Amino acid sequence: MHETSPGVFLLARPSIDLEGMRAYLADVGGESWLERRLGEAQGQPNGGELIVEFGGRACYRSWEPGLNPNVTRVRTDQREYFANILRSAHGSVLEHANYSFIFRNVSRVFTHEIIRHRAGSAFSQESLRYVRLTDIGFRVPPALEPVRQQVLTIVEQLEEFQQSAAKELGIDEEGVPFHVKKEVTSALRRLAPIGLSTDILWTANARTLRHVIEMRTAEGAEEELRMVFDKIARIMQAEAPGLFQDFARQDDGSWVPEHHKV
Repeated sequence: MHETSPGVFLLARPSIDLEGMRAYLADVGGESWLERRLGEAQGQPNGGELIVEFGGRACYRSWEPGLNPNVTRVRTDQREYFANILRSAHGSVLEHANYSFIFRNVSRVFTHEIIRHRAGSAFSQESLRYVRLTDIGFRVPPALEPVRQQVLTIVEQLEEFQQSAAKELGIDEEGVPFHVKKEVTSALRRLAPIGLSTDILWTANARTLRHVIEMRTAEGAEEELRMVFDKIARIMQAEAPGLFQDFARQDDGSWVPEHHKV
């Protein structure tokens, strides 16, 4: 076995087809809004923030004053525009911006908890029905540090069983069909620790991210999830500062937004 530590990697962020957006705005009359945003970003707009603002302005046709007779003035500052979105809890527009993370060496305790946040999410996890355990990764949580050696001994014994059982069952012998290997591999995972390290791909929209960051960094949340979502909160404040501008990290490590349930 080998000891591990969770890693978080941002894999994907929103990408805008500017020509498609420009063509729509030419028809509705809001091209100047897009050109202003492109100028501010020196031609490299933040895709997540741009699509969220686009969605919000589409609801009211508020690209510029006069396009909607009911709108006589508009917020031109993007950060203030998002602040108003958050204050008014117009959270549906945040669902247009999706981000994908790969979590490396998280436990199955972690993955069993994160998949509960299925609204606005997509998951793809390493399957132990197909991936055989030959070298178990494991992280000793802080609460078990006083009995670290006993923990490592137990995990090593479980790993040795995985290897010896596979050998005794002969699944690596020549000619063994894949469906047999899969059946045995699937059965052997039942004798693996739930804390073993695994990988999972998670895609979530900005609204979901706000909710899960708040929930999973709270003082009473599970220790590993608090660690991982602290990293995600830092990533998202750098990635989409306008959409996460109201989050502040507390002394206890929790991330608390000014506006809840946006």
